Amino acid sequence: MDLFLVIGVVVGILAVVIGMMVKGANVLALLNPAAAIIIFVGTAAAVMNSFPKKEFLNIPKILGALFKENPTEDPTAIIRQMVDMAQTARREGLLSLEQTAQTLENQFMKKGLGMVVDGIEQEYVRDALNIEIEITEERHRAGAAIFSAAGASAPTLGVLGAVIGLIGALGNLSDTEKLGGSIAAAFVATLYGIFLGYVICHPFATRLKRKSHEEISKMRIIVEGLLAIQAGENPTNIEMKLTGMLEPKDRKKLEQA
Repeated sequence: MDLFLVIGVVVGILAVVIGMMVKGANVLALLNPAAAIIIFVGTAAAVMNSFPKKEFLNIPKILGALFKENPTEDPTAIIRQMVDMAQTARREGLLSLEQTAQTLENQFMKKGLGMVVDGIEQEYVRDALNIEIEITEERHRAGAAIFSAAGASAPTLGVLGAVIGLIGALGNLSDTEKLGGSIAAAFVATLYGIFLGYVICHPFATRLKRKSHEEISKMRIIVEGLLAIQAGENPTNIEMKLTGMLEPKDRKKLEQA
C-alpha cells in the first residue's frame, strides 16, 4: 500500500472538514445522498460514455496499481546489473549469460537478455523491445486518461448538482425556515465535484503518468544496456552511457557507489 498517497487523500478530506468547521459551517451538511448520486454516478456515466467497456472495467485494476507501493528496481541497481553482465560476457561470452537470464525477476530484462543470448540480430532485438515499450506507454496513457476525463467531468457536474438543488429550493419559497438549508445543501454537490475533480481524479492521473515515466525510463535503460552488451562494448563505456540516462540525483547516487 502506498501510504503517502493514502495520507494525501486523507489530508484532502480533513482540509475540507476542518475548513468548514473553522468557517462555522455544519459538517453534517456534507452527508447529502442526492449530491453524492449526482457527482459520483454522473462522473461514472461520463467515463462510461468516454471509454469502451474493456477500459472502464479495468478501473479497479488501475486503482490497485495506483495504491500499490511498487518495489521496482532502482535504476542505479539496473545499471550495476548491466555492467556486471557486460563483464561476464566479455570474459566468458554471451552464452555465459543464459543462466542469468533464467533467474531474472524483471520480465522485460529477461525477455531481452534471452534474445541476446539466442543470437538474434541487434535490430530485431531493439524493435521487439521498443514495441513492448510503446504498448506499455499506451496502456499507461489510457489509464491516466480515464482519471483525467473524470477530473474534467466532476466539477461541471457539481455545478449541475447546484442548479438542481437551487431549482428544488426556489420551487418552495413558501417555507422560509428551510430555504437557507436547502440553498446550502444545493452547493454541497459543487463541493463534491470540485473535490473529486481537483483533489482526487486529476492528481491520480498525474501520479499514474509519473509512475509510467519511471517505469518506461528503466525499460529504456535496459534496452540500451542489453544492446551494448550484445555489441561487446566495454563495461566502463556501458556504465558511462547508461549513467547519462539517469536523473541528476540517481546519477550522483551511482557515482558515490
